[in-house]
Amino acid sequence: MSLHPPGNAQYELSLTRVIDAPRSKVFRAWTEPDLLAQWWGPNGMTTPLCEMQLWVGGLFRTVMQAPDGTEYPNQGVFLDIVPPERIVFTDAFGPGWVPSNKAFMTVVVTFEEHQGKTKYTARALHWNAADCLAHEEMGFHRGWGESLDRLVALVTTQMPG
Repeated sequence: MSLHPPGNAQYELSLTRVIDAPRSKVFRAWTEPDLLAQWWGPNGMTTPLCEMQLWVGGLFRTVMQAPDGTEYPNQGVFLDIVPPERIVFTDAFGPGWVPSNKAFMTVVVTFEEHQGKTKYTARALHWNAADCLAHEEMGFHRGWGESLDRLVALVTTQMPG
């Protein structure tokens, strides 16, 4: 079974970019809480809390903070982790597979070898058209794009080999 069906999922938003860094390094930036906290969130946001239990069913929790102090908590679980190829997580469940109050999306992040670089793809898969549209209107492409810019800066200039 492939995690990449032909074309996009029905309610999908995605970003793809080739990053001039090995995928092991980009994967580390996604899976080490102290590294993820340095780039997670759009410009102007910080991530004062990042907690990861890197196993299937393990907790993935972040709190992003806006310049005005407003906090944006997110919590879910990892569904799949294949170093350094793929990370899948969802907010549909919490630890212990307890259903969340409202499932919003499942995220599939892939790190493909591409001529010594990393072809990075982040796919946000939503349960319905309304959630997909809401996420797009929240600024998915701008926000996730700015996060990706920060991730690229981290892995290409700030992170040791």
